[in-house]
Amino acid sequence: MEFSHLLPPSWKKVVQEWLQEDIPSFDRGGFVVGEEEMEAVLFGKTSGVLAGVPFFEEIFRQLDCKVRWELKEGDEFVAPKVVARVSGKARNILLGERSALDVLSLASGIASKSRRVVQLARSHGWHGRVAGTRKTTPGFRIVEKYALVVGGADTHRMDLSAMTMLKDNHIAAAASITNAVHQALQVGGFSVKVEVECSSVADAIEALDAGADIVMLDNHHPQQLKQGAAEVKSRHPRALVEASGGITEATIASYMSPNVDIISMGSLTQGVPPLDYSLKIPNPARVYPVPI
Repeated sequence: MEFSHLLPPSWKKVVQEWLQEDIPSFDRGGFVVGEEEMEAVLFGKTSGVLAGVPFFEEIFRQLDCKVRWELKEGDEFVAPKVVARVSGKARNILLGERSALDVLSLASGIASKSRRVVQLARSHGWHGRVAGTRKTTPGFRIVEKYALVVGGADTHRMDLSAMTMLKDNHIAAAASITNAVHQALQVGGFSVKVEVECSSVADAIEALDAGADIVMLDNHHPQQLKQGAAEVKSRHPRALVEASGGITEATIASYMSPNVDIISMGSLTQGVPPLDYSLKIPNPARVYPVPI
């Protein structure tokens, strides 16, 4: 499966911006090492899921380096592991090193956690969608959403233009759930779904009666959530019910129910431990964790 085919044409410009941010002026370290052709080895130092391959590759492509992978996107590996080899001029390898490692580490951390949580859900016999949220890093969203997909999770909406989500502030400003939904439907047409954040079953029923497609039962206790979801489904069987609000890997199982279609977790992209990688130009005097 070629996940990179998901990416929009603009993503390569983002990579260029990362490089411009990291080397806005003189590269004194690059001056020291020069332009001798060398090969560096990418080590995976913590076990997990490899994610972020196209971003890593593009960073080095823009620096006239080549990457040869030992693994493919989405592979799980046990550390220590040789993951890839980067060849090119010494100064160019070192120019891209930090940005490439940062992107790969974070993407792999998100993909690893996403896969773990999805597998946990399946082990409990729940077949709904484990989803991220729009709680992503400004300027880095494309990587984080991409990593969710590699890990097997749902991206949820990609941005404000993808689906209309009406939250408590929208409802307050529009004066009522019904009014907010009607206005959203008027401008969104048939092709844009409407989701409403609801603090009670009564709010959810009002939203669905008004024409919403999805209701989010937010910050509910697990038992309250399950009871509420069942009541919503009894009134609107075809509606989608999303559970959200402080749900973690440790608590997600308690929210699983046949009446819950989606469980969204900001923790899939926020505060996720990155996988540890290192990129080393081989030195005969050093000992490496695996043969290179």
